[in-house]
Amino acid sequence: METKTTNGIKISVETKFLIGESNPEKGRFCYAYRITIMNERNTEVQLLSRHWKIKDSDGTTREVKGEGVVGQKPVLSPGESHQYVSWCPLNTSLGTMSGTYKMHDRISDEFFDAEVPTFPLIYPPRLN
Repeated sequence: METKTTNGIKISVETKFLIGESNPEKGRFCYAYRITIMNERNTEVQLLSRHWKIKDSDGTTREVKGEGVVGQKPVLSPGESHQYVSWCPLNTSLGTMSGTYKMHDRISDEFFDAEVPTFPLIYPPRLN
């Protein structure tokens, strides 16, 4: 698990290779990722948007920007967390994802970024 805290927002990421969605012989590698966002600030915050950087091991980089996460813009009171699962396809067996969430402190009206830690997407998956 990868974890990073910025601006009082703790983000943890777990990944899983999706064998049923992938076809390694044809260069299709799919991964699920579970994100947990924890509000460690003393004020209520809302996640407004996301910005992902997805890198394949061949040097290809894609950027994905959009509102919310999986159709939601969660509001987190102090100590609350929000968890969601999404997925990502790659054309190579190795890659990484990183990014930021645009957050809004609903008390101070401050807008800030919370960094998502860079996390690896690896095939074959690591065995624990």
